[in-house]
Amino acid sequence: MAGSLFATSDLHVGYAENRQIVDRIEPESADDWLVVAGDVGERFDDIERTLRLLRGRFARVIWAPGNHELWTHASDPVRLRGEHRYRDLVRMCRDIDVLTPEDDYAVWRGPGGPVTIAPLFLLYDYTFRPPGADTKEEALRQAYDKGVVCVDEMVLHPDPYPDREAWCHARVALSERRLAAADPAMPTLLVNHWPLVRQPTEVLWYPEFAQWCGTVLTADWHVRFRAAAVVYGHLHIPRTTYYDGVRFEEVSLGYPREWIRRGPTPDPLRRIFGTPS
Repeated sequence: MAGSLFATSDLHVGYAENRQIVDRIEPESADDWLVVAGDVGERFDDIERTLRLLRGRFARVIWAPGNHELWTHASDPVRLRGEHRYRDLVRMCRDIDVLTPEDDYAVWRGPGGPVTIAPLFLLYDYTFRPPGADTKEEALRQAYDKGVVCVDEMVLHPDPYPDREAWCHARVALSERRLAAADPAMPTLLVNHWPLVRQPTEVLWYPEFAQWCGTVLTADWHVRFRAAAVVYGHLHIPRTTYYDGVRFEEVSLGYPREWIRRGPTPDPLRRIFGTPS
């Protein structure tokens, strides 16, 4: 098997400028795979259209949800909330042959492989707290006082869980069991919308926002589960960093007002394994 494995996230196709960029995405070869680490869009039909387009071009597409896919947005005719919305997104992905966190892990056997690809859906639990905040309540108070509040507080519903952190803890426990049962002789590519470790959030302009960016429960997963690399998005700060010798790739496109500062024609794909053809 030849080809490359690419990753992207935070395509936010609700913006016309981003949709034009996404519509131009093409693989380099017929063997290329694509990992999509969440935040394709907010509307169900936009998410489906985009993933269907990408699946028609790449040999394999693997998706993990971000917070925006889980929103019950006023502009979306699909009114499902929480777990029910997530499960319907999974159903849609299966209909168009896109792998999800609910499916068997695929194995990349191209350059850099073999590697088990583990798409994760973990959410966050308000444990990435800003300085001086010892509890969720204190962290939220700081955020509201600063006017730095994630829209999730209004439109990402945890139903049927009592709150988002309970949903997060259930997802962490489920994912931990699945990763522990994976082939112990094979390295992994861990894919999650939110960063698995807190360090990437240290460069945020507003530290209050970090509480919506992950959980301390996954701080050692890149070591425990033999990660050859970790892919994430959410922060809209595309870069490569290393923690405990493991490569972390933030692969987001972001909003037009953000990527325009990096140049007029952003490349939404990051090569994770493989070499240019």
